[in-house]
Amino acid sequence: MCGVSKPVVILLAEDDEDDVVLIQDSFRKTKLMNDLRVVNDGIELMDYLKGRGRFSDPSLSPRPDIILLDLNMPRMDGREALREIKADPIFKDIPIIILTTSKTHEDIYTSYLEGANCFITKPVTFQSMCEVVAKLGEYWFQIVKLPNC
Repeated sequence: MCGVSKPVVILLAEDDEDDVVLIQDSFRKTKLMNDLRVVNDGIELMDYLKGRGRFSDPSLSPRPDIILLDLNMPRMDGREALREIKADPIFKDIPIIILTTSKTHEDIYTSYLEGANCFITKPVTFQSMCEVVAKLGEYWFQIVKLPNC
């Protein structure tokens, strides 16, 4: 929860529909009562943040408190989106959790260098994803104070 009454708005940038369903189901299973929004690539992510196109109504596209970002997406990948978000003074304070299939040292190092707040390699099973989501929930929504909450 964000503050006393407002749920944390989590924006998931993920192009793989199976991963989206896995993550959504994991949030439900672990009972993380937050507002999980989904965009399919970096361009949609930037449109959401900047309130463009179908995201122009702020009541339907509220500012995220945290972003879950896949690195490997079409059109604009997560690496490009991360750089653009962290270069913008309006959005650079939004914590970004990289949640990707990549395990490469280069992706890990570069993500932190570009401003990611943490890097998680996606688990492949539902049970493992539930464990990761539960730990994310505990850390990011109970222990850590988010900047806009």
